[in-house]
Amino acid sequence: QVQLVESGGGLVQPGGSLRLSCAASVVFRLYEMGWYRQAPGKQRELVAAITGSGSIKYAESVKGRFTISRDNIKKTVYLQMNSLKPEDTAVYYCNAHLGGSSLYYWGQGTQVTVST
Repeated sequence: QVQLVESGGGLVQPGGSLRLSCAASVVFRLYEMGWYRQAPGKQRELVAAITGSGSIKYAESVKGRFTISRDNIKKTVYLQMNSLKPEDTAVYYCNAHLGGSSLYYWGQGTQVTVST
């Protein structure tokens, strides 16, 4: 049973920072790990992803503000979010994709709210 356990969401003022974590119970190095988000009334979208070898991609809207990283020993992926904006408000989901397969796993989601 694959489990992805997220933590680190919360309420923050515009311009503030949050760090999300996702601990995975998989053969971590084989998986591309990603963060997605879904705002009310909108489709889920990719925020950032990182492969086992460290290749990274970001959504244009978060480039320069968010940083994804992974610790293959701790089996954890992180999303450092700086200069947060109200439009970053969403439920953030951790995703694990086994490379070369159609296997995708999702965490339960963590709420991030950027507001005064």
